Amino acid sequence: MHLKEVQNLVDEWIKTTGVRYFNELTNTAILMEEVGEVARIMARRYGEQSEKESDKSANLADEMADVLFVLICLANQTGIDLTEAFEQNLLKKTDRDSQRHKSNPKLKE
Repeated sequence: MHLKEVQNLVDEWIKTTGVRYFNELTNTAILMEEVGEVARIMARRYGEQSEKESDKSANLADEMADVLFVLICLANQTGIDLTEAFEQNLLKKTDRDSQRHKSNPKLKE
């Protein structure tokens, strides 16, 4: 599935099931909340914090999908084509970082 298809799928879901988009500020706050849930799992499961019994059932994939869903909502609301944005972003990173990571001694094995 392409990003444009995903954007269209989310838009259709919002219009049929979600009734309407929350406003951009509300969706930004929701995005931060969802990112926090991903961070909580990462800190406890892969970081140095211990995982409480109640945290062990948290589904990282589901939380990442929540982040993606809200991000797509914001893209739709603000008229951003994520395919184009991602392609441009990757070009920028490739140009900027073409030698940077290769010459970073911290990344050597």
